[in-house]
Amino acid sequence: MSIFTHTPPPSELACDVCGRYPEPTKLRLMLASVAATLPIELGANALLVGTHWPLAVQVVLLAVVSTALVIWVAEPGVRRLFRSWLHAPALRRRRALDVAPALWRARATLADTPGALEHLTHALAGLGANILSIQAQPVRGGVVDELVLSAPGGLTEADLLDALTDGGGAGPRVWPTTPLALADAPTRALSLAAQVAAAPAELPYAAAELLAAQRIPAERVVPDAWHAARTVLKVPTPWDAPLVLIRPGVPFTPAEEARAAQLAELAEVVERRRAAP
Repeated sequence: MSIFTHTPPPSELACDVCGRYPEPTKLRLMLASVAATLPIELGANALLVGTHWPLAVQVVLLAVVSTALVIWVAEPGVRRLFRSWLHAPALRRRRALDVAPALWRARATLADTPGALEHLTHALAGLGANILSIQAQPVRGGVVDELVLSAPGGLTEADLLDALTDGGGAGPRVWPTTPLALADAPTRALSLAAQVAAAPAELPYAAAELLAAQRIPAERVVPDAWHAARTVLKVPTPWDAPLVLIRPGVPFTPAEEARAAQLAELAEVVERRRAAP
């Protein structure tokens, strides 16, 4: 089958950011230009050679007619006709990115029973998703598992959510992530603790980073439903106002509450030592 018989839709060829087509390679662009100009040059020469017009008139007519036809007719037509071939290298790179493995963070609550995690991993394995790291935090009525997944590029958030649900996960959540999510959790917590020990004022930022939450002013009013869902966390601090963190849709676990409280306690100890004579 000829490579020119299928022309991908413009949305497949255009850049996702600017909407323009990726620039063709110079070699392919040159070959397309030759394919556009050569028939016109040959045809114009054949028509003018048999005339008895002066040579200067023939040259001028050949230059004007050929240039106009190439610029206004041939080149645009050839670019449209050979569009898929001209942009084939860029399309191959884009398709390779589409199928490349992607990293995801996932979170779901499982029953605290033997085999629950195995059932979840089987559901993910059915999609070709590989579990790179896992953290389990006990909560009332089960265990919250946080996973970092490497999944085929063609999978969507909906696919992973369905797999988590089929695997017995309650309240599943999925986010795209980066290799930074693979950093060892205890090491990251120690690093943030060292940051707070060196500068207690860094507590709000360190706690928000540790829990992947958003810091809001203490006086801000949040819906009562957020409190009921445990998606609001208030942590006492050495200062007048408490530290308030929110994570809509993702409840804070008791282990996470304890981690934030320990960071705040560390900041308070450092502040007291600095204030001591």
